[in-house]
Amino acid sequence: MKLISDPPETCLAAVITRRDQAIQAAHSLAEQAKPGAIERDQQRLYPRDLLDKFTRLGLGSISIPRRYGGGGLDFQTIAEVFRIISASDPSLGQIPQNHFGLIQFILGEGNPQQQSTLLQAVVSGKRLGNGGPEKNTRHTRDIQARLVSDGLEHHLTGEKFYSTGALFADILVTTALQEGDQPAMAFIPLPADGVEIIDDWSGMGQRTTASGTVRLDRVAVDPALLIPLPPAEKPTLRGAVSQLIQAAIDAGIAQGALDDALEFVRSSSRPWVDAGVERNADDPYILADIGRISTELSAANALLRRAAKMLDSLDQQALTVENSAAASIAVAEAKVLTTDIALRASEKLLEWGGSRATLLQHGLDRHWRNARTHTLHDPVRWKTYAIGNYYLNAIYPARHAWI
Repeated sequence: MKLISDPPETCLAAVITRRDQAIQAAHSLAEQAKPGAIERDQQRLYPRDLLDKFTRLGLGSISIPRRYGGGGLDFQTIAEVFRIISASDPSLGQIPQNHFGLIQFILGEGNPQQQSTLLQAVVSGKRLGNGGPEKNTRHTRDIQARLVSDGLEHHLTGEKFYSTGALFADILVTTALQEGDQPAMAFIPLPADGVEIIDDWSGMGQRTTASGTVRLDRVAVDPALLIPLPPAEKPTLRGAVSQLIQAAIDAGIAQGALDDALEFVRSSSRPWVDAGVERNADDPYILADIGRISTELSAANALLRRAAKMLDSLDQQALTVENSAAASIAVAEAKVLTTDIALRASEKLLEWGGSRATLLQHGLDRHWRNARTHTLHDPVRWKTYAIGNYYLNAIYPARHAWI
């Protein structure tokens, strides 16, 4: 197996082994991220320094088991770390989102040598980046990229989009079809000949995730760094873990919007002429609205914690069709509420603040743009469908990274 070299001295990462350390590191990073969030959003300035701090602090390896040198922390901690960071800058939260999903994939599908090599590389400070779905295919699971073997080498050719994290990655990870149309995940240490990462993400929200195009032209792939995708019948937590982090990011967006809303209503908005109050913060309708939004956010956070706790309760070495489905449904329930509250809180922020809340100088529109963009990762209507079908008809949800 091709070994992945150690990172330069400036990128060496700490290892966090306690929940309180992880939460403290997340709060520290969030405090550093918040002051520049508006400027980064408006000017598309990437949070490279903050992402490097994320890695150096050891947050990138908290989900890796201790037998590989990682933090071995639980999913409750992981979800809270992403929620805290995303409340300040959800683009900073989303960039390592796929990094954690890929760690889960390695744990579930890699052989012992692959697990040891790749996970220890992450512990040392390497970042995994996603060569995402393909833009011009029938659906997100349709793969056109191809791996061709000449007997001695494998070469990968294709084009990917939604490649969050690739621009900042040390190891690019993407799917391709092997001979016989069997899909596999290829791990490609960067830089690599034939890999072109194009900074062409133009989404209205999550503007600094660099979720653009990756082109691959006969890229050499070490066969030892190919991991076949599991068969459809195999129980897995890959989708549940990925979706838990998605939900945590949305919960963070909602929290950031509510925090900014409270501050703006207190300090920068004026009451409506018919309210008969001196401060907008005393408008009874706004008070009732804030009460509802706060309650809905508390409910969303409670379901997020419950879903993470369920994942923590499972023995990943003894997954069954039944308990993996139950985990996906628990996460889906959290995702429904975090999607709804992220959108509602970010929209209500503008309503409560009035016309002046839309001024560019305040940058408050970023909350709704981020919420609307990130919650489109996968349609929430299919979450409620899966939940209803599970409870009414005992039909288990599909197994992939979007459920």
